[in-house]
Amino acid sequence: MSSYSDAINKYDPVLGLETHVELSTKSKMFCGCATDFGAEPNTQTCPTCLGLPGSLPVANKIGIESTIRIGLALNCTIATYSRFARKNYFYPDMPKDFQTSQYDEPLCSNGYLDVLVDTEEGSKNFRVEIERVHLEEDTGKLTHAGGATGRIHGANYSLVDYNRAGIALVEIVTKPVPDTGEYAPLVAKAYVTELRDLLRGLGVSDVRMEEGSLRCDVNLSLTPKGSKTWGTRTETKNVNSLRSVERAIKSEIERQAIELNNGNTIKQETRHFQEDTGTTRSGRSKEVAEEYRYFPEPDLVPIAPDSKWIEELRSQLPEQPSIGRARLAKEWGFTDLEMRDVATLGAVDLIAETISFGASPSAARKWWAGELARKASEDGVDLTVLKISAKDIARIDVLVTEGKLTDKLARQVIEAILIGEGNPDEVIAKRNLAVVSDDSALLPAIKEAIEANPEAAAKIKEGKVQVVGVIVGAVMKKTGGSADAAKVRELVLKTLGS
Repeated sequence: MSSYSDAINKYDPVLGLETHVELSTKSKMFCGCATDFGAEPNTQTCPTCLGLPGSLPVANKIGIESTIRIGLALNCTIATYSRFARKNYFYPDMPKDFQTSQYDEPLCSNGYLDVLVDTEEGSKNFRVEIERVHLEEDTGKLTHAGGATGRIHGANYSLVDYNRAGIALVEIVTKPVPDTGEYAPLVAKAYVTELRDLLRGLGVSDVRMEEGSLRCDVNLSLTPKGSKTWGTRTETKNVNSLRSVERAIKSEIERQAIELNNGNTIKQETRHFQEDTGTTRSGRSKEVAEEYRYFPEPDLVPIAPDSKWIEELRSQLPEQPSIGRARLAKEWGFTDLEMRDVATLGAVDLIAETISFGASPSAARKWWAGELARKASEDGVDLTVLKISAKDIARIDVLVTEGKLTDKLARQVIEAILIGEGNPDEVIAKRNLAVVSDDSALLPAIKEAIEANPEAAAKIKEGKVQVVGVIVGAVMKKTGGSADAAKVRELVLKTLGS
């Protein structure tokens, strides 16, 4: 079995990333159907998005505008002439048997996005070049029922929901990204993180990976060290979290290295990432563009954006995420390393929202980048998926600041919120977790702690108050962390006459 380090020592990885972004338009790309997430299946459809005979599409102006804004933010060239095409293929989630997309004349091309990655030599910039940004429509959603894995293999039947079919979808395709070496998984994760923050800042999408509004396909090939010929690539489809992007690439590097070391060839195919095992499995052979039989969409006129309109959109772009993070780091008092850490975790917006509810920056960072990041890692999910809000964390911070919770109690409150026991105040009342500061409640525990630590008690009586922590610690342990530590210290010293 080949380890990751062995694979990297022998082969150079080449990355390619295709990111699909559902736009936050009120109606679908080519019809007037609503786009609300979570609606009853097949209630947001019409003859146009179902591809019924006689229906005609009309392009959504906001969808076109949003795509241009994305292209500008990614330093792309905006086409003066662009058109839609029909991408023909049969699959149950595509009711028309073709997808309205863009082929040889996309709206945006030749851009780039710079990302920072921590390496052994310090923070290093990697430039990810953008091949194209094109506009298309999303497909429906299939649910495979009756199997153990939720996939079509082994399922008894499949259900299709066409509510998503026709929603405005932007695909952002990178050029091959070579020379990333051992940092390939981190570069990919940093790119998707930066891209997500950029798109959220533009206001063009809610970029919720857990809901499918941001999905990433990962292309990867391995080249033997010293060779100038790139290997055969695989495409891992619909990776739906930042953590999974990193894990999928690392796993695929190890898998391809094993195949090559055994004298096998890599098949050009699509693969699927398995969250439970952290590995990829084979899907189907990968089609090339010719197999889709692209041809111009006859029912839609070409797009010819006016140059003045493009410049007007350019002038309205918000600040880049990297500039925003630098400003926030200064405002919040974070070091460069602290800010990079929270950015890598995808916690910048969560911290900002927590601060807006009244928490201090240091406390917001402590909880999101500490306790909650640990919990997310244990559960194998991103921070944004955790069932706790910025408002909850801000309330916990207030209670800790007021001395009504200790850090240990606060962690218990967080655990309870995550399993659905309510908001912080409800959890505290239900579990009786408030800090104990009443003298009569604390004195029995203090007496017991003094009796259990006679040497420390004797030293405190002699005036060596620095050892009072031994007694205080014993009381905190006895009370399960619910005692007011400052009050306990005061009572210990008073009891021992020091």
